[in-house]
Amino acid sequence: MSQAIITVAGKGGVGKTSISAAIVRQLVKKYPDSRILAIDADPAVGLATALGVQVSTTVDDIRKAITAAGQGDFQKMRAKEMLGEAHMRLFDAMVETQGFAFIAVGRPEAAGCYCGINAYLKEVISMMSEEFDYVVIDGEAGIEQVNRRVMEKVTHMLLVSDPSKKGTNVIQTIKKVADELVMYREIGVIINRLGEEGQKQYIDTGDLPILAYIPEDKVLQLADIKGESVMNLPDDSNLVKGVQEALDTIGI
Repeated sequence: MSQAIITVAGKGGVGKTSISAAIVRQLVKKYPDSRILAIDADPAVGLATALGVQVSTTVDDIRKAITAAGQGDFQKMRAKEMLGEAHMRLFDAMVETQGFAFIAVGRPEAAGCYCGINAYLKEVISMMSEEFDYVVIDGEAGIEQVNRRVMEKVTHMLLVSDPSKKGTNVIQTIKKVADELVMYREIGVIINRLGEEGQKQYIDTGDLPILAYIPEDKVLQLADIKGESVMNLPDDSNLVKGVQEALDTIGI
């Protein structure tokens, strides 16, 4: 297939990061000769841990270094101008490991709005995506990055929810915003942490197709406790099987 830029979004606490990591795992396994990039765009910075990656420099570190060097006020500088200054530094900050590359956005130290770093992130995604066959973006929880067009040019949107009404309401809101602001080709839902089959009849995702149901995964829970990478999960774990089903269904 042509290049795929996959963003994973949803309410906080539904397992979005573990699913993002499992997508990377499956792409590495299925397409070993492809160029694959994982972007941790969530300020919570969990994807590195889920993938077993050690990160020393983030996108925000680069932003701060450029600003500190007297190359302009980040808040006044257009994102594309800042990106031009940072081009080589971004590739230096990229971690190459286990069949994929990884870069983290990081978390600004200053409190308040993430508008500036999100504008920068949009340009980072646009530039770096050109170098890879598959890009997996673990977005921040909620709708802000979608609302600010950070994910403007993704090809696939995978929305993650648990079986709760709160979770499915959030993904339907994300879909409404994405319909206006994102040029995606495919969209679908992964229902994570399903307790039992009987719960399915109560789950309402509106007009969003459900790509896969993933039952509670004790293997993943133990791996999380031990700090082990999702890359090392067995093929028969609920997470791995469910993510592969979703990828097959959405055509990746």
